[in-house]
Amino acid sequence: MDAQPVPVSRRGLLGVFLGSHAIAAGAVTAKQLKSGLYRRVLHNVYADPALSADHELYARAAALVMPQDGVLAGRSAACWYGAPYTSAQDPVLVIVPPDSPWRGPRGVRVHRTAVTPADIVSLPDDGVRITTALRTAWDVAAQETVANAVAILDGMVRAGHLDLEECRRVTAENRGRWRASRVKKVLPLVDGRSQSPPESWVRVACVRAGLPGPIPQFVVVAAGEFLGQVDLAWPEQRLIVEYEGAYHFDDLQVRRDDHRYARMVAAGWRVIRLSAADLRDLEAVVERIARALGLRAPASA
Repeated sequence: MDAQPVPVSRRGLLGVFLGSHAIAAGAVTAKQLKSGLYRRVLHNVYADPALSADHELYARAAALVMPQDGVLAGRSAACWYGAPYTSAQDPVLVIVPPDSPWRGPRGVRVHRTAVTPADIVSLPDDGVRITTALRTAWDVAAQETVANAVAILDGMVRAGHLDLEECRRVTAENRGRWRASRVKKVLPLVDGRSQSPPESWVRVACVRAGLPGPIPQFVVVAAGEFLGQVDLAWPEQRLIVEYEGAYHFDDLQVRRDDHRYARMVAAGWRVIRLSAADLRDLEAVVERIARALGLRAPASA
């Protein structure tokens, strides 16, 4: 990319910037960069330490050093399409043409494949190049595990950035394309009602194990009274599965959750509460749900 102006305020450098450009502009010294005054994101790329160290920050850093024919793609581009689920520790995905010699710095994964101009958009705020939502969805479905791909595409659909019908049309028209069979496997599992990756992971694990598919974000009502909206539900079996993130373990939230679930149980529902620790063994989770549904536990999730 061409050299970008280095934004400076009274409190120092702002945003994400190339260290060499900042030094050349006289905005900072090499000693100041090495002192830890700014966050080192990638080789020669630094950031205002006030910025969140999330995957989008690392993707923006990669955009400063990738070649002009490079583009942020897959799970990295998905950050701008309502699915900021990739961690800062995961490598940024950059697509370059098949004959590109660029290897990228540590923290960047380079994928060599063809990208047409129609597959690329430039962000209006800073010109960062990312793949279109449709191309992003294809790369996510083709390269990620099925469960992670569904979680990311769920987020994109929920945010209104991805049209599933358009995805299916493109998939049907590209049957011989690389990993088209993987994309075809992912798309039927996508449901934009899911509101978090854990919900998607559990739902996908159940469906792939042969269990009936749950309804995401089901509204529980008893005698005309709203009891709550739950992550996953099997209404006919009156079974609820709730994933409880870290905030659920706040004392006040625990009491609220206990009260909410007690009302659901009193109304004849059964509730399975899952934590992050439970998700480390999805097979066990699926077996637990299968037993609650009165079904034979599958051999594998």
